Amino acid sequence: MRFALSALFISLAGPTLAGEFLFPVDCTLGQDCFIQHYVDRDPGPDVRDFGCGTLSYDGHKGTDIALPDLAAMQGAGIAVRSTLAGRVRGLRDGVPDRGPGGVQEAMAAGMECGNGVVLDHGNGLESQYCHLRQGSLQVQEGQELPAGSVLGLVGQSGAADFPHLHFELRRNGETLDPFQPDAVMCQSLAAALWRDDVAYVPTGLTTVGFSTEIPDYDALMQGDAPDLPQTASPAFVLWTVGFGSLPGDQLRLTLVGPDGIVLDKRIMLDRAQARYMRAVGLRLQAEHWTAGAWRGDVVLIRDGQQIARRTISRVLD
Repeated sequence: MRFALSALFISLAGPTLAGEFLFPVDCTLGQDCFIQHYVDRDPGPDVRDFGCGTLSYDGHKGTDIALPDLAAMQGAGIAVRSTLAGRVRGLRDGVPDRGPGGVQEAMAAGMECGNGVVLDHGNGLESQYCHLRQGSLQVQEGQELPAGSVLGLVGQSGAADFPHLHFELRRNGETLDPFQPDAVMCQSLAAALWRDDVAYVPTGLTTVGFSTEIPDYDALMQGDAPDLPQTASPAFVLWTVGFGSLPGDQLRLTLVGPDGIVLDKRIMLDRAQARYMRAVGLRLQAEHWTAGAWRGDVVLIRDGQQIARRTISRVLD
């Protein structure tokens, strides 16, 4: 999404040395969060992230740090933290998560960013934090904050199709990519601004699960848990949700029962998708499924190489 919190933006800034910036979400990448979109580095209509992948969209000026589903957003929530010490230049709260009318209404109202915070770090540097959870902001305008201060919680307010933080850096009004701040692309992360190692992961698997039928994708994104297989269930399904697919990628889904492999299938991914779901399963052919330990393995393969893997297990009594 393009963001119109411009009324809050004034050219700010501060030190931009590599290794100075804290990761702005209190999560572990690859476990309970993932990067859905990077900054679009292509100046034209094409899309290119800093690693010369396509995990972005045209004109995207920030880093979208996503949660797997709405359930991960709810409850205690996931904290959003200041990446550097700075002063709260502007903020907004009170925008509903998944606001009325959704994305289009938020854009029409000029609230693409939803609930957000802008921090002034001095010397032309500012950071922007969008889509925070309604009512979660813990800072006040003009407040001076040390690095790592909790600003609020990851939400889905404003023009957000999924729960995530849109994190944006600007220096003298120009977009600054925290993964590769200079003009050189397709290089290593040596120049990245992060204090801790933050890997470039242009594709991966976010979730894997069992169910008694192919789950509804929208229901999964809402955090609705599908029914789990029992010994008498009519079907046994293994499903996964992934991100950043490219044409030619393969998924290998393997279902292993107490007596060995019962299903081993490869699925070709035929197009680029920001997020997708795939599932395989078996209908019950006997009186019941074999009691004991069951395991599901999902492997993502690109150019013949395994690049992601997730496993789930369940014991049937």
